[in-house]
Amino acid sequence: MRISIGNDHAGPEYKKAIVAFLEAKGHEIINHGTDSSDSVDYPDFAHPVAEDVENGEVNFGIIICGSGNGIAMSANKHQGIRAAVCWTKEISALARQHNNANIISIPARFTSVHQAVEMVDTFLTTEFEGGRHANRVNKIACQ
Repeated sequence: MRISIGNDHAGPEYKKAIVAFLEAKGHEIINHGTDSSDSVDYPDFAHPVAEDVENGEVNFGIIICGSGNGIAMSANKHQGIRAAVCWTKEISALARQHNNANIISIPARFTSVHQAVEMVDTFLTTEFEGGRHANRVNKIACQ
């Protein structure tokens, strides 16, 4: 699987652990994130990940910022993106099952690195249920 990842200054430690976990499982990672804790602007990292997902260059995206919100808001400006802020593995499962989310957004200041890795694993291994949820998901985009 190909996965795009991006993070601001709140997430280098999270990104490093997630990338190591995913590469150990044989996934290919495209890294758009910063490796520094120096202050940066989260949209600069959200948009490249969203473009990778939207253009079909990757299967899924992972974005990380302090609250998970700003970076998700930026990614969700792209028509084909459904970025979900997740803070537990149960929420990440529901984001895939019910919302067919294609990007997981992680709030680094409110989750542990261990939780983040668990959420990513759950997100990537959970299938969209379709059915009644498909009609709802099809109404999300404004075109």
